[in-house]
Amino acid sequence: MKEKIVVIDFGSQYTQLIARRIREMNIYTEIVQPDEVDSMLNGSSNIKGIILSGGPKSVNLPNAPDVSLRMFSGKIPVLGICYGMQLIAKYFKGKVRSSEKREYGHTLVRCSKKSPLFKDIPQDITVWMSHGDDVQILPKGFVETAKTENGVCAAFESPYNNIYGIQFHVEVTQTEYGTQILRNFIFDVCGCKPNWFLEDFITNAVEEIKKEVRDGRAVCALSGGVDSTVAAMIANKAIGNRLLAILVDHGFMRKGEVGSIKRYMRDELGINLKVIDASNEFLSTLKGITDPEEKRKRIGEQFIRVFEREALRAGNIRYLIQGTIYSDVIESAASGSTTISRIKSHHNVGGLPEKMNLRIIEPLRTLFKDEVRRVGAILNIPEQILNRQPFPGPGIAIRILGEVTSERIEIVRKADAIFRETLEESGWKKRIWQSFAVLLPIRSVGVIGDERTYGYVVALRAVNSVEGMTASWSEIPPDVLRKASKRITNEVTGVNRVVYDITDKPPATIEWE
Repeated sequence: MKEKIVVIDFGSQYTQLIARRIREMNIYTEIVQPDEVDSMLNGSSNIKGIILSGGPKSVNLPNAPDVSLRMFSGKIPVLGICYGMQLIAKYFKGKVRSSEKREYGHTLVRCSKKSPLFKDIPQDITVWMSHGDDVQILPKGFVETAKTENGVCAAFESPYNNIYGIQFHVEVTQTEYGTQILRNFIFDVCGCKPNWFLEDFITNAVEEIKKEVRDGRAVCALSGGVDSTVAAMIANKAIGNRLLAILVDHGFMRKGEVGSIKRYMRDELGINLKVIDASNEFLSTLKGITDPEEKRKRIGEQFIRVFEREALRAGNIRYLIQGTIYSDVIESAASGSTTISRIKSHHNVGGLPEKMNLRIIEPLRTLFKDEVRRVGAILNIPEQILNRQPFPGPGIAIRILGEVTSERIEIVRKADAIFRETLEESGWKKRIWQSFAVLLPIRSVGVIGDERTYGYVVALRAVNSVEGMTASWSEIPPDVLRKASKRITNEVTGVNRVVYDITDKPPATIEWE
């Protein structure tokens, strides 16, 4: 039985990021909910350490997420991050207060050289804070090991009890030496040895699908993107020709996309693929709908109805395999956590209907986008597929703010193609994680050929990211943007203005809806 680190999820947007950082160290990691701790501890012989995540609530609230005291026995090292640190302080009779000086974003912290967590770390580092409460009075037996420039306790520990707490988020890239601090806990405090690899993940995923489907058949929702392609390849390894991949052409695909997906799925990967033209059905179900959440939910339900219909036609298939990844899950508030906030309902997670005739299997549910790409490389999926830009399942429908119509679909499709072609010609496409065009629900006055126009506004969006949980806008040179703008206003009927989105995630999301 492999040794592991357990992360207890208190609702932080970054919980899975903690697990991901540890997996990058080749250590097996599991995420559990607070009410699962007792059962977890009953079989704790291979647990080398426990990490308490952050969370949006205050530990002083009556309904704040709780956890079993059994974990604080001293036998297993415990690290509390943000909310987790405050929970430790509360249990050991310290005092947690609402901060007089709330700290969000970059904060300077001074660390103690005596703490094992700060081994090989400079005394002064910049960290990422996100908290409204802080520890005012330390519990008996605990010592402060780091302090912010505002005098707030940034870290404490009780080596005798094998317990450590950090107020800042070591799991995000914005914290200097955050990975090193986490490594110090994993290897020096917990004594772990690297023995888990993504090849193990593939083996486990294949075995789980075999165990679930047994001698039955499954359909796989294939969009042609990285996630669904990797999911299909894993499923293909598990059940072979008993897998039927289905590409639903909902009418919201990019220019020429359906044809290219058919070619490389069948010819290069040998996937058993069926293409269904359901464009009229999807357009009809969105008639008159302008709310983004309602769009996603209707699209999600329509996808399921098409898959159910095709599964029945193919011989009453009971299983549906999806390429859901963790950023889909966390933004849809569908991770199993009772405290996380919903950002938007991804069509394949929060957009699923309550009643379905298919049982969902999601082999990639715990991975981030970059991890999925690494799994795909291990599976020998061609680079042109692995490096394909992310494309949302609802497609162009969520890049049209307001009602989706045939006219607006064509506007976005043409504008998007021009933007991508311009980036390709200038050499910028390979430097961008994701780029696309958005049609705004407003018109503006313009002039073309000495005549007044009243046309649509198109927004261009290009971002750089690693895992999709955070992103920064791409600083494309003005001459490249000018060329894209000129082509769009000249070639796309009905558009007379182009703007460029220079907003990071957060505060924005990558997609506009």
